[in-house]
Amino acid sequence: MSVNLWEIEDGRGITNEDLKNTTKVAVLGSTVVTNLFGDLNPVGKTVRIEGMPFKVIGILKSKGSGMGQDKDDTVLIPITTAQKKLFGSEFPGVVKYINVQAKDADSLNSAQEEITALLRERHNIARNKDDDFTIRNFTEMMETVKKTVATMTLLLGSIASVSLLVGGIGIMNIMLVSVTERTKEIGIRMAIGAKAIDIRLQFLVEALILSLIGGLIGVIIGVSISKIIELFSELTIVISPFSILLSFGFSGLVGIGFGFYPAYKASLLNPIDALRYE
Repeated sequence: MSVNLWEIEDGRGITNEDLKNTTKVAVLGSTVVTNLFGDLNPVGKTVRIEGMPFKVIGILKSKGSGMGQDKDDTVLIPITTAQKKLFGSEFPGVVKYINVQAKDADSLNSAQEEITALLRERHNIARNKDDDFTIRNFTEMMETVKKTVATMTLLLGSIASVSLLVGGIGIMNIMLVSVTERTKEIGIRMAIGAKAIDIRLQFLVEALILSLIGGLIGVIIGVSISKIIELFSELTIVISPFSILLSFGFSGLVGIGFGFYPAYKASLLNPIDALRYE
C-alpha cells in the first residue's frame, strides 16, 4: 500500500498478520463504498468476492482519476488470501506483477539494474539467455506519455491549421464580394476626402470583427462540448483563460491576414471609376 501511496481514511490497512494467517479481510476504495453502501460506513460489514465473504476493515482515501482509470474503484485483500483461497495459483507464490518504489528519482536506474539482477538470479536465467520478465520504470512511462501527447498535439494542430486556412479563405471571399458590392460607396468616400489608408483600415476592421465573431462562436462551442464531455465521463477538462485569449488572438491574425488583400484592392480603386460603377 505504501508503494502506491494508498492512505487509510477510516479503519485500518492490511497487516503482516493478515498476510500470515490468510485472513479474509478487505480494504475498499471510495467508489466501491459508494456503489455498495451509499452513505453508510462499511467498516466491520461483510462483502462477497467470488461468493466468498470478506470483512471490511478499512476505507482508502480518495485519489480521483488518472490515465483514464478511476483509482477509487479498488478493493485490496491480502495477497496470500487471494492466492490460496480466492483465485488459486498454478504455481504457489507466483504473482503477475510487483510494484517497487525507489528511494528517490536519482536511484531509479540503479534500482532497476538491481531488480533485474535479482530476478534473473531467482529465475535461474543464464547469461546468454533473454529475460522472461519485463521491467518498466516511471521515466519510461512518462516518455511514452510525452510522445503520445506530442503526437496528439501535432495532429490537433494540423486540423486547426486547416480549419484556420479554410476560415481565412472564406473571410477573404466575403470581403472581396463586399468590396465589389460597395464600390460606389468607396468612390463617394474618396470623393469627399477619404485617403487610401482610410479605405484600407475600414475593410481591415470589418475583417477583424468578422473573424473575432467567428472566434467567439468557436470558443463557446468548444467550451460547451468540453463541459458536456466532462459531465458524461470521468475526464477532468481544464480550460485556461490563456487558451481562450490565444484563440481570439489567432482569430484576429487570420482576419487581418486574409482581409488585407480585399482592403488593399479597395484602396486602389479610382474614385471616378468607382462613382460610375453600377
